[in-house]
Parts: sequence; C-alpha cells; structure tokens
Amino acid sequence: MTPATMSFEERYRAVEARDTRFDGQFITAVRTTGIYCRPSCPARTPKQSNVTFYPTSAAAHDAGYRACRRCLPEATPGSPQWNLRGDTVGRAMRLIADGVVERDGVHALASQLGFSTRHLTRLLTAELGSGPLALARSQRAHTARMLLTGTDLSVAEVAFASGFGSIRQCNDTIREVFDMTPTELRARCRITGPAPGATDLALPVREPFDADGIFEWMTARALPGMEDATEASFSRTLQLPGGTAWFELRADSGKDAGSAGRLRLRAHVTELSDLGALVTRARRLFDLDADPLAIDSALSHHPTLAPLVARVPGIRVPGVADPHEMLIRAMVGQQVSVASARTALARLVHALGQRVDAPEGEPHLLFPTMAAIAERGHEVLRGPAARIRAITQTAAALAEGSLSLGTADDGTEQRAALLSRRGIGPWTADYVRMRVLGDPDVLLPGDSAVRTGALRTDIPAHARSLEEWATRAAPWRSYLTAHLWRAAAASPQPEQPAPSTPATQEDL
Repeated sequence: MTPATMSFEERYRAVEARDTRFDGQFITAVRTTGIYCRPSCPARTPKQSNVTFYPTSAAAHDAGYRACRRCLPEATPGSPQWNLRGDTVGRAMRLIADGVVERDGVHALASQLGFSTRHLTRLLTAELGSGPLALARSQRAHTARMLLTGTDLSVAEVAFASGFGSIRQCNDTIREVFDMTPTELRARCRITGPAPGATDLALPVREPFDADGIFEWMTARALPGMEDATEASFSRTLQLPGGTAWFELRADSGKDAGSAGRLRLRAHVTELSDLGALVTRARRLFDLDADPLAIDSALSHHPTLAPLVARVPGIRVPGVADPHEMLIRAMVGQQVSVASARTALARLVHALGQRVDAPEGEPHLLFPTMAAIAERGHEVLRGPAARIRAITQTAAALAEGSLSLGTADDGTEQRAALLSRRGIGPWTADYVRMRVLGDPDVLLPGDSAVRTGALRTDIPAHARSLEEWATRAAPWRSYLTAHLWRAAAASPQPEQPAPSTPATQEDL
C-alpha cells in the first residue's frame, strides 16, 4: 500500500493510528481549524467529515491552510515517491529539491524537463495541487524552518540560505506557513543548541535505518584527501553551484527525546544559498527518504529473502553527491576490485584535485573537474589504453555538455546515452542509474559480488537465471542487489567464481 494507491478511508485510518510510516508522504488538512498536519500528529484526531488529504504541504498551503505548530509537518523525511517515480512529476520534484528554481527560475526547470513553463505548471498542478513556484516556495519554507531550529544563523542569513530574495519575503512566508515569526519559530521549536558559528543540522530518517551498513560502504570506498569515513561518520569536500563545500554526516548520539531516527549534518559552504542543495544531496547520498518498511515488507514476502531482511532491516542503496563524479568512479572501477579502484581514484584526486579550505584535519581536496580529467587523465590513470581513452573522452563530453548526466534524467534515455559511448557497458549504465537516479528497481546480474551473494543465499547465480528469478522482487530490485552485496561481504569467498558469465566487480 502506497500513498498514491490509498483510499480516503485508508489514509484516515493511518491518521487515527498516528502511523509515522506515512509522515512526509501525504498531508492531513482540517477544515475547522485551518491547519495541516503530518499523519502522526499527536493532536486529537479530527472528524472524518472535516478532513482533506493533500499530496504536498504546498498544495495544502495553496488551499488556505497553515502548518501545525505541534507536529511541524515540514520536519519529516521527504516523500519516497520522488525516487520511485521516473515520470515528469518525480523528475521535477528532484530538481526543485536541488534548488533549480531558486538558482535559475521556472523556465530553466521546464527546459531541463523538455516542456514549456505553462505545460509543466499544468502537469504539477493536476498531480500535486500546486505549480512549480508554490512547490519551490514550500521547499524554501522547509529549509528556513530547518535552519532556524537547527543553527545559530541570523534570520537574514537564514533568508538568503533558504533561497528567498529578501528578508521581508522570508518573514512573510514563515508567518503565512507557520503562523509564527522566524524568531518565535526558533524559540518554540529549537531542538538543539548548535555550537556558535556552526551549521549543524538534524536530518530526520525513516526507521529502521541500517546506519552501520551505509557507513561501512562509505569506509570501504572513501578516497583519502577527499573523503573520510569511520563506523559512525562520513565527511567529504564537494563543488556546489555557489562554490566549494565540506560536510560531515554522523550518527546522532544525542540523548534528547528527538534524537532517535536521525543523522546529523555539519557543513561549511562558500555561499549560504547552497545549504538547501547540500542537505538534499546529503539525504540522497544516504538514501534517507526511502520507505524501509514498505521495502522490507515486500521483500520479506519471499521465503528466500526473508532471512536477509531479518538480518539487515532498513538496508539503504547509497546515492551520489555528484553525478559526473559517479560516472568516472564507475568507469575506473570496471572489472577491478573495490580496493584497486580506490587506489586508482585516490591517485587521480591527489594529482588533479583542487585544494580547498576545510576544517583542520578534514579532507581538503575536490574530485578533479571533468576538464582536468579530459586533459590530463591519461598522465595519471593506469591500465589498458582503450579504457583510459574511454574515461578521458567521457570526461570531455561531460565538460563540454555533449553528454548530460543528472539526478532528474529520464532513466531510459540516460541508459541509452551511456551505452552509446565506447567503454560503457550495461553494468556501468545500470549501476549509474541505480546510484544517480535513485532508481529502486535495478538489478546488476553481471556483478560478481551480486552473484556471489546469490550463491550464498540459494538464489540462482548465473546472470540470466538470476535476472529471471529477481523479477519477483520488483519494484525493489536495487534493494535486493544491496542485500546480495551484503551477503557476499559477510560470507567467505568461494575458491572459484560460481557464475559462468564474465566477472564484473562492484565498484565505488
């Protein structure tokens, strides 16, 4: 059962039960109070006849409702629908969350999606109840609330960091959405007292959350100088639209009542306007908007997979902080071990990466620009000349724009564009689609670790047989892949590869 398929009665029962599983997935508006809430709001359950459900808080606000002061519906994990959906609406929501409207306007958003502004507005309004401007405004209000309650930034700094054009616009929006001034919102809802001058935010997470697994993944692939990972933290540098940035994600060790079900994000950015985009990328990197209960429930229906889910509930599929970087990392990692790819990529970062300011002792190098890899990658990379040429030519195509790669691409078109390039095969194209788009239904039958995990789990390990067997796990085959990776890592490796198809190593 998903919000898109739920009836009014099913949604109302979720509200009666104060079911936290649906927080962030739909909005409950109450006509008699003029307030909209998250489904798990602790206030008295309203009469069914007074309730209207909306897909987004922007739609509820456009209908004349304001946010509940008690449950703060903006302070929930984002909807998993935008990763599940590869249609225009889902792609638009990913771009809005990444700050495209604030940086470039609605026209640029529509152009990236291949539509006119009028047609895109019509599509979003019909599906979500609001157009792109209202949805972007809701995103700004959410970012402002998060910064007001989680940092010591001044109201002026919060306004510009959230994408507002002026302090007055920010004040008016906060009053309209939350029925409080920014100062009142900060005083009433602050969760923690951040260190002076720090940008330190709590990121809500749907539980269960396999934090150990995702930190372990990052630790195995962290590139020295650019990334650092431990069993409970991950930090790295990153290039954002406004300049360079550094951020750290860590397990929340707070003792307060609200510390369960969240991570903490500490960040340094060149431009405050990049903070919202950074939060979006951090959430995508750790797959924080997934619906683990729905995924685990679906996979557990199959007796073969139930033990995997029981062993690792809430498994996540890591996303990306930068799509172009991800493609280069995938190409370097083709047909080599994780350790070998890490060594090659670390050499590339140290030779071609730009040094940036970062907290003392933290990573200080950026991943090389595509232009730098295109020009000098052949001096640093090792291996077959054809593979090095494929990597440098792909980097050149990304640098000049003849190859486009982003989180809001159409999945079919992205895959076709990648496969048309020399040196990129199905494994790489599908791996990039899984990580860059957050596509939840990608299987990698040619991956040697996946096939080893299948063998250890009594699933057919031959690529074609595995692909046929895995259809029963749709639409969650990316999470099946993650479970098989975990099964392979937890088990002794066989002396001989069981699959008969060519081995392709899982990469960075």
